Amino acid sequence: MNIDFGEHKTESLIFDFKTIYMGLLDGKTALVTGASKGIGKAIATAYAQQGANVAFTYLSSVERGQALEAELAAFGTKVKGFRSNAAEFDAAEQLVNDVVAEFGSLDVIVNNAGITRDNLLMRMSEEMWDEVINVNLKSCFNTVKAATRTMMKQRAGSIINITSVVGVKGNAGQANYAASKAGIIGFTKSVALELGSRGIRSNAIAPGFIETEMTDQLDEKTVQGWRDGIPLKRGGSPEDVANACVFLASDMSTYMTGQTLVVDGGMMT
Repeated sequence: MNIDFGEHKTESLIFDFKTIYMGLLDGKTALVTGASKGIGKAIATAYAQQGANVAFTYLSSVERGQALEAELAAFGTKVKGFRSNAAEFDAAEQLVNDVVAEFGSLDVIVNNAGITRDNLLMRMSEEMWDEVINVNLKSCFNTVKAATRTMMKQRAGSIINITSVVGVKGNAGQANYAASKAGIIGFTKSVALELGSRGIRSNAIAPGFIETEMTDQLDEKTVQGWRDGIPLKRGGSPEDVANACVFLASDMSTYMTGQTLVVDGGMMT
């Protein structure tokens, strides 16, 4: 672009701000759980683009996991997918040990693994409640506890837990999901208080209405109704959440801990 400073004109300059901000995570190793699709995949992709070595987990689809590993490897960083269930304590511990052995360090954890089992409370089974609490909330405990020793030795680390605006305001038919996501916020703040003196930061991200494969199953009228209620008049993209994750993983946020960043287009305003 041409810049005119009065009588002094510069040569034509082209600024590519994406290029300027590439490499924010150079040299860091990140673990992203539940990364085979949607928000998790976008986070893993953004991290690889920013120069991080990326370990990620998948569970149901080996094919998706292998495809993502090949896709991320094209960015030139070290990438490895692990088939692991973060809701199982022993599996999470083994996962963290394997990641540290494979990559040599663990600088960033993104707890993204999550499920929904929606129903009205009077119709919700104990199994539906327990499954959501275990996958969404207990998985955060599992991975963070397993990684604490490594991060404490490094005296550095960024823990990012994916919660939801539903964990802040609740939602009819999602008592289990709302409870799990609210629990993540409390867990995040407690970890921030416990580990801050060791240079370990703990923050959460609360997405609003994010358009993914899951929302593709909804009818257009329902989706448009959601969009109309959002001040920015659109649903978010997985990349919107991933960008916030890049910020919290990078050195641009070194004085932030115990916070919940809401990425919702103004829905909660």
